Amino acid sequence: MSPQPLPESPWVFAPERWPEEECVAAGADLEPATLIAAYRAGAFPMPLGGLDAMAWWSPTVRGVLGLDDLHVSRSLRRSIARYDITVDTSFADVVSACADPSRAGAWIDPPIAAAYVRLHDLGWAHSIEVRECGGSLVGGLYGVAIGGLFAGESMFHHARDASKVALVALVDVLRDDNGGARLIDVQWQTPHLATLGVTTMARRDYLAALPGLLEVPLPSRWA
Repeated sequence: MSPQPLPESPWVFAPERWPEEECVAAGADLEPATLIAAYRAGAFPMPLGGLDAMAWWSPTVRGVLGLDDLHVSRSLRRSIARYDITVDTSFADVVSACADPSRAGAWIDPPIAAAYVRLHDLGWAHSIEVRECGGSLVGGLYGVAIGGLFAGESMFHHARDASKVALVALVDVLRDDNGGARLIDVQWQTPHLATLGVTTMARRDYLAALPGLLEVPLPSRWA
């Protein structure tokens, strides 16, 4: 489903006025137009404990994955062969699994989950699902696609390597004639993500790259 037109957001995300801290703003809302305006400016929402309003973040050091930088080990290749991949067939289930409150560092609350399901219904947010043979969901990821940017929000796994397999499948979706110009934003680099090829960009470099990324056509799967 191609993304549906959105009204202009009443909220303005102005990177030139952001502080040096990673939490750059608080307030606004989770309406689709607001979320897309935030991503276009280089920010994303995430609750901050003790703060009643929504917090908006722009890491000073951003975790990113260029499609040509993905590292697929031999063991991961074997795992890929064990699973089935689907795209955009169980978005709400993927979000629910990512939001599981028993997970360490769980942060996806019901309003955020509902906001991204609504974005998916409008064609802006997408999921990759990893399934055992027989169809049971054992891993996946979701995020927002705008032009050549895929802003990853969260991933999960209930079976070995299932979240890694989801990332490999995402790269496959993003690869086409413009694949080299696309970028996956993972927010922060972790040791786990670094093994898959995730590197870092300073905030200023990420913000400078955004306008060009947003002009790249969506991959054909989502155009």
